[in-house]
Amino acid sequence: MRKVIVERMRKIKQATPTIEKKLKVKIVFKKDSINLKGPEPEEFLAEQIVRAVDFGFKINEAMLLTNPDFILEFIDIKDFTPRKNLKDVRARLIGKKGKAKKTIENLTGANIVIKGNSVGVIVGSEHLNYVTQAIESLIHGAKHGNVFAYLEHQNARQKKFDRDDLGLKS
Repeated sequence: MRKVIVERMRKIKQATPTIEKKLKVKIVFKKDSINLKGPEPEEFLAEQIVRAVDFGFKINEAMLLTNPDFILEFIDIKDFTPRKNLKDVRARLIGKKGKAKKTIENLTGANIVIKGNSVGVIVGSEHLNYVTQAIESLIHGAKHGNVFAYLEHQNARQKKFDRDDLGLKS
């Protein structure tokens, strides 16, 4: 049994039927936490999904974590900048009308949520390093165009690698 402390109990209650049905775990609600009961691997997965939903991801985005290729990652903005005005740093990550965030999501297939001084990312494992590097670069003050070019370059390399033969011809 796992205990998970949650902030947004209502959101978790709304997601409970989907989580219980998909993962075959039982969710028991306490005052400010929940208990997960079920097989250990499913409990761990349910905990990750609950953490994602509690952070602010939609349930369908959080359910991507049932695919073993997807990873939930949290980045604390304070760890990457000495700046005191973190509102400006968050604004750089979001961009005008959310354009910077949407561009990163489109280039990498990631789902990104910015809450307070943390950034939550659900992304396929092959893109995790690129996404975290892009977010850290924007926090450090890199130009948006340079970050997007980096991501496009990484996508091109990934596609080329996928197409290339590994040299195991008979």
